Amino acid sequence: MSGTAHGHTPAAWTGVTIGFLGFCVSGVFMVAANPLGFWAGLVIVALGGVVGGAMKAAGLGMPKESADRTAARDRATQVARSKAQPATADTAV
Repeated sequence: MSGTAHGHTPAAWTGVTIGFLGFCVSGVFMVAANPLGFWAGLVIVALGGVVGGAMKAAGLGMPKESADRTAARDRATQVARSKAQPATADTAV
């Protein structure tokens, strides 16, 4: 699992659950050859995105990172990359 808890919020779970239910509804009606039900399922999928976005806007999503935290993560990544690079040899073959 991701160490940043990516997507583990009420907004994400609700949006994905509603979208999945819409996908299932759309699939059932597609097999049943019912275009109206199929499109209704796709509307439910879109509704999942809208509900998830509204919940995120209401504060139930992941908080945004501060500029200090982003800068610290970037510095740590640069240090790790510089340590991982192989040393260059002075003698060429």
